[in-house]
Amino acid sequence: MTPALVWLIVAIALMAAEVLSGDFFLLMLGFGALVGAGAALITGNVVVDAVVFAVASSALIFLARPALKRRFLSGTGHRTNTEALIGARAVVVSVVDGQSGRVKLAGDVWSARAIADGQRIEPGTTVTVVEIAGATAVVAPEP
Repeated sequence: MTPALVWLIVAIALMAAEVLSGDFFLLMLGFGALVGAGAALITGNVVVDAVVFAVASSALIFLARPALKRRFLSGTGHRTNTEALIGARAVVVSVVDGQSGRVKLAGDVWSARAIADGQRIEPGTTVTVVEIAGATAVVAPEP
């Protein structure tokens, strides 16, 4: 078996093992092994292959891994689902009070209630979504 093939098998095994760890460490080693496989094809010298693997893996671990972890593990900072609706504008479809009502929000008609109990918001009024409580939008009239 040629050294390049051995490096390739090691690279695939490390990348497959990354699925279990999820820490991006084995993935960086796997890419380093791929670079080592390339060096084995070019040079054929085992010492050079090992040095290339070590340098590539170290560079990936210390330079690429922190950026990948920030990007994939900490999230993108984008709000999704009902979280994205907070602060959105809606139009009252039927009278909204402290108990019930309907608003058109993001193209759909939602059940809604006013943020204040004694408040009554008439149809056609533009409101702002303060929170989403279950399937109900809690709204406040715009000033």
